[in-house]
Amino acid sequence: MRALTTVVLLLALAAPLGGPATAQPGLHLVLTPSQKPTDLLAAGEEFGRVLGGLVGVPVRVTVASDYAAVIEALRNRTADLAFVHPGGYVLAHREARATIVARNLWHGKSSFTSRIFVRRESGIKSVEELRGKSMAFVDPASSSGYIYPMVLLMQRGLVKNRDPKTFFKEVVFSGAHDASMRALLNGHVDAIASFDVAREQYLKDPAERERIVFVAETPEIPEAGIAARDGMDPALFARVRTALLSLKPPAHADLLKRMYEIDGFAPAEDRDYDPVRAAIELLGVRPR
Repeated sequence: MRALTTVVLLLALAAPLGGPATAQPGLHLVLTPSQKPTDLLAAGEEFGRVLGGLVGVPVRVTVASDYAAVIEALRNRTADLAFVHPGGYVLAHREARATIVARNLWHGKSSFTSRIFVRRESGIKSVEELRGKSMAFVDPASSSGYIYPMVLLMQRGLVKNRDPKTFFKEVVFSGAHDASMRALLNGHVDAIASFDVAREQYLKDPAERERIVFVAETPEIPEAGIAARDGMDPALFARVRTALLSLKPPAHADLLKRMYEIDGFAPAEDRDYDPVRAAIELLGVRPR
């Protein structure tokens, strides 16, 4: 996401639940750093306390240094749970045998799109006009910040050999959606790829919003949510899923909004992400 504060992924702490004879291990939840890590961690720690109370075990929360670190934490089992974006979940399932627990409800929907944004004053009206311009993606494992917009560019015949530099003069990875939006607004790049309501989410000033428009949009992307590491006890997995599905407005509206602006959780199955798998296979994405 790489002006990010790196938070080391630690082993989950153990804590007693009913006396020394009934001590049970806690859970470690890792967050994908798709927004400012300090704000995310503050909300995440509160989320962990609420989730832990519902599940009946303490939940420790950290923010990963980047998208790949989330997958690595699930693979080496230093994390028990992780907030993952759609592409991150597919890679975590493939590389770490992670399983989706529950799917985000985000802005009232269980899917979203990616858009390619430009500044209105640039006069750019189509994605084809971006040839030879500068582009900011978010992360190579980001669904809306790289994978889906790259597939769109490839399908339109603009990007060759999976290499964005065959179309753009300069390509950078901002590390976070909000950082991409600011880079565009401040004139550091000509275009960015981000999720459909990134402009509304990160630009609170109406005058700033008015300066940003989009010139291309991808098909729908299924929302992801929280994934569990391979080998989690099935009974504990079920308790976590039940707890997540119970987190709803209005009681938890403020907390959920601060956690990636979500509205709650819905049931999810691995097969929901087959369209994301197809995009990842086409692009040849692997965690770094």
